[in-house]
Amino acid sequence: MIYMITYDLNNPGKNYENVINIIKKCSTGKWYSCWKSSYLIQSTRSSQLIYNDIAKYLDDNDTIFISECTKNYCGYLPQKDWSFIHNMFASDSQ
Repeated sequence: MIYMITYDLNNPGKNYENVINIIKKCSTGKWYSCWKSSYLIQSTRSSQLIYNDIAKYLDDNDTIFISECTKNYCGYLPQKDWSFIHNMFASDSQ
């Protein structure tokens, strides 16, 4: 599955590194981010299991949204990024 994970860590001085590391760890090794707090990842796990791992590093005032993505996408990104995203979806076993 391909998931979009987007989050805001709202406490001042919050360490984003823990959240970023666990997001990458939940992936199959294929992940993409060109946004401050959003990742597109390929994972064999459910969105609930991914959330459970990330939630350990969230505070009560933080927000997170995880959604399965389909090949129905569009946007404005550099060509190299589109190539990576297309390859991610092509290798996904949906």
